[in-house]
Amino acid sequence: MKIIFWALSVLAMAATSCCAPSRSAEEVVRPSEHVSTLVGTQSDYSLSAGNTYPAIALPWGMNFWTPQTGRMGDGWTYTYGAHTLRGFKQTHQPSPWMNDYGQFAVMPVRGNDKLDEESRQSWFSHQSEQARPYYYSVYLADHDVKAEVAPTERAAILRFTFPESEESGVVVDAFDRGSSIEMVDDHTLAGYTTRNSGGVPDNFRNYFVLRFDKPFSGIELTDSPSDYKAGSRVLYPEGGKRVEGEHAVAKVHFATRRGEQVNVRVASSFISPEQAVRNLESELGSDDFETVTAKAQQRWDDVLGRIRVEGGSDEQMRTFYSCLYRSTLFPRKFYEIDAAGNPVHYSPYNGEVRPGYLYTDTGFWDTFRCLFPLLNLVYPSVNAEIQAGLANVARENALLPEWASPGHRGCMVGNNSASVVADAVVKGIVTDSADLAKLYEAMVYATEHVHPEVSSSGRWGHEYYNELGYVPYDVNIPENVARTLEYAYDDWCILQTAKRLGRPAEEQERWALRAKNYRNVFDPETHLMRGRNADGSFQSPFSPYKWGDAFTEGNAWHYTWSVFHDVEGLARLMGGHEAFARMLDSVFVVPPVYDDSYYGFRIHEITEMQVANMGNYAHGNQPAQHMIYLYNYAGQPWKAQWWTREVMDRLYSARPDGYCGDEDNGQTSAWYVFSALGFYPVCPASDEYVIGSPLFPRATVTLENGAQLVIEAEGNGPARRYIASAELNGKPYGHNFLRHSELERGARLHFTMSEEPVTTRGTAEEDAPYSFSRENCR
Repeated sequence: MKIIFWALSVLAMAATSCCAPSRSAEEVVRPSEHVSTLVGTQSDYSLSAGNTYPAIALPWGMNFWTPQTGRMGDGWTYTYGAHTLRGFKQTHQPSPWMNDYGQFAVMPVRGNDKLDEESRQSWFSHQSEQARPYYYSVYLADHDVKAEVAPTERAAILRFTFPESEESGVVVDAFDRGSSIEMVDDHTLAGYTTRNSGGVPDNFRNYFVLRFDKPFSGIELTDSPSDYKAGSRVLYPEGGKRVEGEHAVAKVHFATRRGEQVNVRVASSFISPEQAVRNLESELGSDDFETVTAKAQQRWDDVLGRIRVEGGSDEQMRTFYSCLYRSTLFPRKFYEIDAAGNPVHYSPYNGEVRPGYLYTDTGFWDTFRCLFPLLNLVYPSVNAEIQAGLANVARENALLPEWASPGHRGCMVGNNSASVVADAVVKGIVTDSADLAKLYEAMVYATEHVHPEVSSSGRWGHEYYNELGYVPYDVNIPENVARTLEYAYDDWCILQTAKRLGRPAEEQERWALRAKNYRNVFDPETHLMRGRNADGSFQSPFSPYKWGDAFTEGNAWHYTWSVFHDVEGLARLMGGHEAFARMLDSVFVVPPVYDDSYYGFRIHEITEMQVANMGNYAHGNQPAQHMIYLYNYAGQPWKAQWWTREVMDRLYSARPDGYCGDEDNGQTSAWYVFSALGFYPVCPASDEYVIGSPLFPRATVTLENGAQLVIEAEGNGPARRYIASAELNGKPYGHNFLRHSELERGARLHFTMSEEPVTTRGTAEEDAPYSFSRENCR
């Protein structure tokens, strides 16, 4: 009987305060309800299915929350295969490779002690878990507690439904490496954490405040939870009310009756304790849990609903909107709103509090490719703030970040801030003349400088590149071919900005000449990019299957196509369009063999290429993600249509293993979003998108100016992936590209789909997308 009574009680608790509204069968499913935040969480170091965590957040919000299955400091903060939760963490982690900063955790518990993460962890099941962008709930079996979270941009409300117990409580863990917690009154805790993974000045702190709607009967405080012993707790009012040290942890106590709910309102600030309170009061106000949840869902519906797709399967809808959710998380806001209602931010570049916008937590090596173009098309006002923030970064230090988390971090290669800025400039996102001038100044400065402590900010090897036209293989600068190729494209991006600013002709000519430097590492013998020594000779021996070394997380088969701005020029080097197309074909024909001798072990990106069963095509990492679309430049668009649909169908899903590699701050997700719409930005800053194969029979993009982009695919289906004909605004359209400047005014694109490839459409020279070598031919 006790077991039966307990089971009925648990079911009653689970039903208490359920946030999921009832809906009739006729109602349209809201976009946010298609999203699973668990996509990509079935990952580990050896094989990534996304390397994501279930972010409970608002779009581009400053603070995310996530259930924590990993130990303190583990980059894999939540993994789908775990069975226990250690807390609910306020997180700013962009990826497991960059890890977290400014984090702290909250955990409801029942029983004595429980201050360290091992003793407080609880078993849970995915069957009792709801994971939405705007709401998360789970049943903590060992504590008999239901936990729920709902977010705002800089605050959140946590609701815990307790059992009947004299030993209920909540643990607040400020983590190690320097932290503090104090009891402000019998409803309020405040503190700070200094924990970070680099890229911050010495005065970095995340100040937090928590307000409970139930008074504490006591509090335990310690600065060494792993050594904490029962009976040694400090209880208020008998003891102190504050702890500061290496690892501050607090546990508040209260007695609860079965089904009693305790609400915790929490916010933080990188500026000051006072600003943390301001964030809490301005964002939560007097809203209860249901109101916060409803507002958060409405915000997600507004953002996700900017793109409406119709006619797909349930799995395709869930995959699409889960990818769009991931595409609108990063970069995150790093600014706050002061008492006068103005944006203000703590600068991780100089440690000062400065006026204006700032965003962080993104790696441009990944996201320049299509995440930022997606913002420019669908959410331009967001990128306007991001660009204003980049101008502020340029005022606070000389170099723009290439990987910010929250300041300069040493990771990846290239100088792709140039692409992120140039695409925004070309598309009219940056309009402030002072910001334009400052951004251009920073772009130019980076071509002759490198950060003294972070070699990935600026250009490592710029002395060689500017003199020889390439970074040599034999000068102890790793990934030299990758750097050369990306610097050449970035110089082309600087050229586009210089044109918009009307810079002197000789200055423009400098960037135009350097934009052709990709030719200096092209090997005419193998038709692949290859390391080149300072004396002009090519590296020897040479294996096109060797990962790393001259390349970044890839090999010559992947990086040879990284000439985004001049595909025609690359095709000419290979001997023309037919030879170029055969080389593209070879990527899929060559077996997934590899040479991992540079790393000394098989990195997870190699494994992901192998298991995809697409030859040497490696969609799980960014360098190759655009190459499918290059068939359009060679007059064979039907092959692009085949492969884009193949990748969408085989390598993406709405399951926890729904990605084929690192998701990487929205880039891999944005690839799916663009490709499902039927086009992709191969060359950001060119004003053009390259056509693929639309996934849905109909998609409608509502632009910020009120215009609509409607994409129809007549007769679309799994077996009808080829484009037979196309119309743009009611007129026949045979080109393999679309212009941003036309789409942003609103357009209707109509495709007629076919089961068989149509080899007569899109084959003329004028149908090819933009290439630098053909710039004056249109």
